[in-house]
Amino acid sequence: MKKSEILFIVRKYFIYFMMYAVIGWLYEVFLEVIVYKWGFSNRGVLFGPYLPVYGFGAIIFILLFYRLSKKKQTKIDKYTTPFLIFIGCAAAATALELATSYILEYLTGSWPWQTYSSYNINFQGRIALSPSIRFGLGGILFIYLFQPIFEKIIDRLSKKTVIIISNVVFTIIVLDLISKFI
Repeated sequence: MKKSEILFIVRKYFIYFMMYAVIGWLYEVFLEVIVYKWGFSNRGVLFGPYLPVYGFGAIIFILLFYRLSKKKQTKIDKYTTPFLIFIGCAAAATALELATSYILEYLTGSWPWQTYSSYNINFQGRIALSPSIRFGLGGILFIYLFQPIFEKIIDRLSKKTVIIISNVVFTIIVLDLISKFI
């Protein structure tokens, strides 16, 4: 594969990353405002309406589980594959959340989500069983519903459009990071 082809694939994955980072932000705000009725606050560590941890989680899900969901399956696979993807997504997202909590605590002094210390099954208030189950269910929705739709949308765009979108969004993220950490 040529270097230009690899770079184009990276650009597509970056767009996926940002789409899921925005969806993650919307999900968090929905929980905060509608479900828990805490009122609105920017749930992210950056200025923009995106949570990079969801973008990283999505990329991990794509790399680890998306091909498995598209593989030709036997009758038994049709039942076991979604379960395996659920377990895999729950484990991968929980590991990512734990690692992110340590990284953000080191960089900013805290992590931006609520502590899970009031949950029955938790580790240091950083991760808990209940959110892990939600991550697994979200992973199933992601793998079987959202990613196929997003893949079709991105694949319909011209190469030039993908390049422009990825460049603009990358510039926005870089400026947001500079404003946050400098």
